[in-house]
Amino acid sequence: MSIGLPRKLLAGFIAIAVFMTGDGFELTFLSKYIVDQGFSSSQASLMFTMYGLMAAVAGWASGVLAEMFGAKRIMLIGAISWICLHLVFLTMALPSGSYALMLAVYAMRGVGYPLFIYSFVVLISQTVDPGKLATAMGWFWTAYSFGIGVFGAYLPSFTIGWVGEYGSLWLSLPFAVAGLLICLALVPSTRNEKTEGMSAKEKFHELSRGATILVENRQIALAAVVRVICNLTLYGFPVIMPLYLATHTNGGGAWFEVSQWSQIWGFQFVVTVFGNVFWGRMGDRYGWMRQMRWFGCWGCVLGTLGMYYIPRFFGGNMALMCADAIVLGLGISAFVPMGAIFPALAPEHKGAAISAHNLASGLTTFFGPLIATVLISTVGYSGVCWAYAGLYAVGSLITVFIRPKQPGFDERGRRLKGKGATVLESRKPLESSGELAQPEPECRG
Repeated sequence: MSIGLPRKLLAGFIAIAVFMTGDGFELTFLSKYIVDQGFSSSQASLMFTMYGLMAAVAGWASGVLAEMFGAKRIMLIGAISWICLHLVFLTMALPSGSYALMLAVYAMRGVGYPLFIYSFVVLISQTVDPGKLATAMGWFWTAYSFGIGVFGAYLPSFTIGWVGEYGSLWLSLPFAVAGLLICLALVPSTRNEKTEGMSAKEKFHELSRGATILVENRQIALAAVVRVICNLTLYGFPVIMPLYLATHTNGGGAWFEVSQWSQIWGFQFVVTVFGNVFWGRMGDRYGWMRQMRWFGCWGCVLGTLGMYYIPRFFGGNMALMCADAIVLGLGISAFVPMGAIFPALAPEHKGAAISAHNLASGLTTFFGPLIATVLISTVGYSGVCWAYAGLYAVGSLITVFIRPKQPGFDERGRRLKGKGATVLESRKPLESSGELAQPEPECRG
């Protein structure tokens, strides 16, 4: 297709969008709900932090596990584990009032969604030509954004007034189950003859390489740092912004209702839906690294600080907050090429490279809330926002030293005049190379 959307994987993109709608239902209100139950903002933030830690481990393992045992099988395992643990969270952990039980169950549930979405990336990389991989990853993050951001944020803004916050948590289940069923019925299965012949020891070695490659390959390590940085606000803001914008906790201003914050956050994801496709195509056409450096990092600096200062100076101005959501959404989605960069930096170990990418993707769900947990009680919301903005600026500097072999460009990201041969060579499917081929997303977006 001219728009870069693989027809064969269309059902998979739909499954990602539907499943992540269920996973994203809680993001805009769960931290406030936990505080309303009598727990501190730091305790609420810690729950998200531990969730992110488990997601990081699952993200690291997902790429190679999908290659070893089949992407569809690992997707189904991830979805089933999420659904079962969400039921335990709703029926046992939350009603018990035990923080330890809530923390443990919610953290374990963090394993589910990375196995589901990052295993699907294996299918993408086995299907799409390397020269068009960033475009395809743009569609992946578009599906992800539709789910976790657009529907996952907007629907609760209406359901909270209807069934309350606890009831809204139950409404996430039908979406997760629907995503599971779509995957079961319509997502194609794949085989990898190379890994089927591996011994258990060889499979474990390949899995561990997803971490050791960070030490062996300096470029991969630098890219992993940027991958962690690029989505910090995507996972940090849902923790602190409901408290900052809708309560007086820790110096919050209560300028908005939680439902209004959900609409602002949902609007940002509407922007990323279009931004993911736009930046995917722009990155393939004009260069991955320059796009991330200037539009990704610095767009996120401006958007992050705007989220804090706009209500301080202009109060509950929805129009200005939505304008800032456009800036932040375009900045976050400009990191879409990250999924193509990792395998390009280690073409001889694509499986390990994408496992490192997925590990970094999971770690951003850990460090985003962790920064808030550590800083919120000492430097407040302003300190947390400035910490995020400062890290984005550091990420811009790091991109200068990352030089992937992008089809049609030299190692410094400059387009080659006679790029025809380079691009044609790149269009050999990854699966035919015999490597453990993958990449992952988003960046969330």
